[in-house]
Amino acid sequence: MNEQSAQVRWEQGTQRLLLGLAVVFAVAYAVPIVWPTAGREVISWCTAVEWVVWGAFALDYLVRLALAERRWEFVRTHWIDLCAVLLPLIQPMRLLRLVSTLLLVGQRARIASQVQLTTYVVGAVVALMMFGSLAVLSVERESPDGNIRTMGDALWWSFTTMTTVGYGDHAPTTGLGRVIAVGLMLSGIALLGVVTANIAAWFISRFESENVEERRQTAAIEALAEEVRALRAQVAALSEPGAAAKERLG
Repeated sequence: MNEQSAQVRWEQGTQRLLLGLAVVFAVAYAVPIVWPTAGREVISWCTAVEWVVWGAFALDYLVRLALAERRWEFVRTHWIDLCAVLLPLIQPMRLLRLVSTLLLVGQRARIASQVQLTTYVVGAVVALMMFGSLAVLSVERESPDGNIRTMGDALWWSFTTMTTVGYGDHAPTTGLGRVIAVGLMLSGIALLGVVTANIAAWFISRFESENVEERRQTAAIEALAEEVRALRAQVAALSEPGAAAKERLG
C-alpha cells in the first residue's frame, strides 16, 4: 500500500515538470524544421534536447515501475509506455523520438486526475495537428515530386487529413510521408469518435435530467392532489354531523 502511495505521489509531483519538458521537446523538434537554414550547432542542441526529454520520460517510467507494488502487472497494463521507451533505442530516428514522446506524454496526461477529458482531447488534437505538420514537412520538403513545401501547406494537409476530408490538393509522395498520413488519419478518426461520443453523452444526460425533473414535478403534483382530496374528505366528514343535526332540528 505504501509503495502504491509512493507511485501516486511521484506521478502527481512530476506531472507539471514532464508536461513542461514536453513543451521544450516541441520547440526543439520544430526549430530545425521551421528554420531549415539553422546552423549545425543549433541542430545539435535541438537533438540533444530531444534526447534529454525522451530520457526524462524513460526515467519516469523506470521510477514508476520501481514504485509499483505489482511490477509485472504494471508492465502489462503500461505496455504502450514500454514500447515508447524502447522505440527510439531500436532505431534512433527523429520521427521515432517524436512518436515515442507523444505516446509517453499522452499516457502521462491520461493518469492525471485533474486533466478533464475535454482538455485531453483538445490537447491531443492540437498536438497531433502540429507535430503531424512538422513531421510531414520534414520528409516532404526535399522530395522532388512533393507539393508540401511550406508550413502553411503542411498545416492545411494535416487539418484535411485529420478531419478525413482529404481535398487532395496536398498529399505526401514519399513512403515515410504516407506512413505519417496513415497515422494521422487513424488518430483523427479515433479523436472524432471520442468527440462525437461525448456530444451524444451530453445530450443524453441533458434529456435524462429533464425527464427526471419532469417526473419529480409530476410526482409532486400528484402528491398535492392527493392531499387536496384527503382534505376534502376530512371537511366532508366534519360537515356531515352538522348537516344531520340541522335536519333533526328542522
